[in-house]
This record gives sequence, C-alpha cells and structure tokens, in this order.
Amino acid sequence: MSNTSDETIEIKIAHSPDSDDAFMFYGLATNKVRVPGMKFTHVLCDIETLNHKAMSEAYFDVTAISFHAYPYVQHNYALMPSGGSVGDGYGPMIIASKPLSLDDVKKVKIAIPGTLTTATLALRLFAPNVETEVVEFDKIIPAVLEGRFDAGLIIHEGQLTYDKSGLHRILDLGKWWRDLTGLPLPLGANAIRKTLGPEVIAKVCKALRDSIQHALDHREEALEYAMQFARDLDTRDADKFVGMYVNERTLDYGDDGRLAVAKLLEMGHEKGIIPQEIHLEWVSERAELNKV
Repeated sequence: MSNTSDETIEIKIAHSPDSDDAFMFYGLATNKVRVPGMKFTHVLCDIETLNHKAMSEAYFDVTAISFHAYPYVQHNYALMPSGGSVGDGYGPMIIASKPLSLDDVKKVKIAIPGTLTTATLALRLFAPNVETEVVEFDKIIPAVLEGRFDAGLIIHEGQLTYDKSGLHRILDLGKWWRDLTGLPLPLGANAIRKTLGPEVIAKVCKALRDSIQHALDHREEALEYAMQFARDLDTRDADKFVGMYVNERTLDYGDDGRLAVAKLLEMGHEKGIIPQEIHLEWVSERAELNKV
C-alpha cells in the first residue's frame, strides 16, 4: 500500500491472468466500481508465482493464492470473504493419453502445475506417494501429448479443453473430494495483508465484493472484457468456465465452503503434506478477524 497523494491510497492487487479472475475484477479494473480515496493497481501473474511471492514477503496488499499456500502466509495475510474459486463437485483433473485405472495412475509420474497449488494438495491426499514433476500449467497438456509424462494434473481452462486433444480424464479431484467429504473443493482465495488495518481492510473487502457483483449483474460486458484472457476458449466455453468459478460462492463461501477450507487444510496437515499448524483467519467487510 502506498499514498499516491495526501488523500489517495494505492492498493496493489495481484491475480492470475485468467478469464475467471478478469471477470471477477472487471468492475475494479475498468473503474466501474470506485472507492473514494483509493486507487487500485492490478498486477497479473500465474498463481504458483503468486503463492511463492506471498511466502517470501507480504508483497501485495491483496493477492490471489491457492488455499494450499495459505498456511505458509497466514502470519501476514487473512482470507477475504469474497473472491474464492470453489469447485462444487468439479475441479482439477488427472488426464492421460490413454485410459488408466486409479491404481495405475498412482504408479506413474504426473506433471503438476506447482507444489503449492491446491490441485497438488488434493492429488497428494488422493495418492500420497505419487511421483510428480512441476510443469507450467499451460504446458501440461502438450507435455502429456508429447509423451513426456503418462499423466498430467490440469487446472484453469484446460478442464474444458483436454478432450479436444484426445486425452482421457482419469479422475476429477473435485468430484473425488465431494464423494469423500460431501463438501465442495476450495481451490483459490483472495488474501489481504493484515497490516493494512481494520478500516482499509473493510473498504477493500467491500470493493472486491462490489466488483464481483457488478460483473454478475453485467455479465455480457464483463465476459467480453474477460475474453482477452480466455486462452483460446470460444465465448460459450469461456462463459461456462467463468460460471464454474465466479458465482454465488464467489460472493460468499457459505458455511459449507468455509468448513471445506478448514477440512482440506486440516487433512493436509494431518497427512504430513502441510507442516504448519493451521490458523485460519477470515475478515469481513467490518474487518473483524475471525480465527477458526
């Protein structure tokens, strides 16, 4: 955060260059949603890089992170009540160039989009001993097609495009998680730097929620803006993808959504995947920190 004048505070917001994030931030990015005394500056970066930046220091005032990364940044950041990406019975997928049984897929090397992604946490819960290698998320499908890996873990728009390449879906981890727990799979969050203070935190939380609501209320215009980040999706598929990850749950996780966050991270800690004790902190538009 910095003061751009005697009256204006600059809030740096970091998020992924994806159609769903672009849709979500449409209101703020285009100044359709304004906050007196605040200027919002947007930084676009892939999610795994943002995870690591948030770990190294409180680099941005607001940052998109994977829920898997939150325990590593919980000393500096709290979770915002809006802006989450939640898979309600769907989510990251294990894909392969040929059909594999669930037992077989646990024995091959899988290309993953990053060690701190929630997709990788879910994969580790499903197959604790699976061999993995990090590949940039948008290069996983080509790497599997080239035969460099027997299987890949895909996120983002790849969930809608993998079959066009002739690849096979082996497991949808969002569905697997739903069958296991009865809960949605929380994937990504927006986190806010705690040192901003209660008043600023409250204003920024409301601004983000207003931006999401504006996009939902002006879907056609927001989708047109988001198409520049849609990575080869046509308008119909981009609309479908945005609908999967920007919806009522993005405005508010709901009780089961927050329960799912706690359950996912606690399981990760219990299984030894996450070494840190989990201390969830949520803020509201009244900027009250709620420890779970």
